[in-house]
Amino acid sequence: MIRIQIARKRDDRSIVSFSVDGHANYAKRGQDIVCAGVSAVTVGTVNSIEALTGVVLESEMKNGFLSGRIKAAIEPETFAQVQLLLESMVVMLQSIETSYGKYIEIHEQFL
Repeated sequence: MIRIQIARKRDDRSIVSFSVDGHANYAKRGQDIVCAGVSAVTVGTVNSIEALTGVVLESEMKNGFLSGRIKAAIEPETFAQVQLLLESMVVMLQSIETSYGKYIEIHEQFL
């Protein structure tokens, strides 16, 4: 099972961090479309944030695990762009969860 945690600020609901942990076990390694989809969405989001906004998330990646955290103060316009990309990631992950809910679960927490 892939477990995704989205951490948001309680006051404005902005995303401050996320983590992805586990393997879907939908199919054999190298053929698991759920793992591939989640990896493409999450790693692609981290890369897009850096390439399109210049913001480098504090991130960690190892086998079956990825986390990303906004680590520094960001100008309001850039922060809005980062939030749009992170919210887009959540929508894409929710789409995967809708189709493959047995293999992926998303939880949100408010800080």
